[in-house]
Amino acid sequence: MTEKTSTFLVTHAEDDSAVLKDVHDGQVHTLSTNPGVDVDQAVEATVAPEPPMEVTWAVVEIDDQWSLDVEASDEPPTARERELAADQAVGDVAREERAGTGEIHVLSVPPEDTDDAAADVLDDEGTLSRAARLGVARVEVRSADGVVSVRYMP
Repeated sequence: MTEKTSTFLVTHAEDDSAVLKDVHDGQVHTLSTNPGVDVDQAVEATVAPEPPMEVTWAVVEIDDQWSLDVEASDEPPTARERELAADQAVGDVAREERAGTGEIHVLSVPPEDTDDAAADVLDDEGTLSRAARLGVARVEVRSADGVVSVRYMP
């Protein structure tokens, strides 16, 4: 195996080890030491397997590191987000770039499942992975009446 440079989500961290998940290909890298990372952080780094068995990895260099925050908003989805939801079938997802950095994902769900769908998004590791992949630090989830909007913001 060789060095790998990518963006990683920190999925587990202890004083003496950490686990990084590549947000592009899903590969998991167990680190033999913790280079100063915490759970739910994104890290742009280069990692390399440690000899002789190459079952653990070491961080060669960290280029950037930031915390990821996922929160439920008391605000309802915007008029634009409700419009996107109205134009799609239940179960579909619309993706739209934000002005500046980030994206907005709008999910159409049965109205009676809105709260459960929003809770699933808030608890999903995939939400954090997407935030890291997009290079943003904050995710805001808004929901009401069959519409769940996921706002990936700097």
